[in-house]
Amino acid sequence: MATASETPVLDTLAAMTVDSIERCGLTPDMFMLTRIAALAASDAPPISYVAHIDPALQAGMTADQLQDVLVAIAPIVGTARVMTAAGNIAKALSIEIAVADAAAQAGA
Repeated sequence: MATASETPVLDTLAAMTVDSIERCGLTPDMFMLTRIAALAASDAPPISYVAHIDPALQAGMTADQLQDVLVAIAPIVGTARVMTAAGNIAKALSIEIAVADAAAQAGA
């Protein structure tokens, strides 16, 4: 029987991510580029991007690379998905900034 947790969904997602990282031979930056492309292709909501923005930046990704991913996949996934992804990435960045600001104010 599984151990009880207050965040079973987040715990499961974290375990799946760790397993994916351990089984994948991509470099960290390529891994994150691939995941961002998959999020865009699947029309993921902003909260899905929130979970990937910080790891992407830690892997050395730049804003230009995020844009390049969207440019690269546009012919495959279409204009609507790319525009939605761009908006969702912008929303995710706003969420990240708001969380960081709140943490900074709480620490002050």
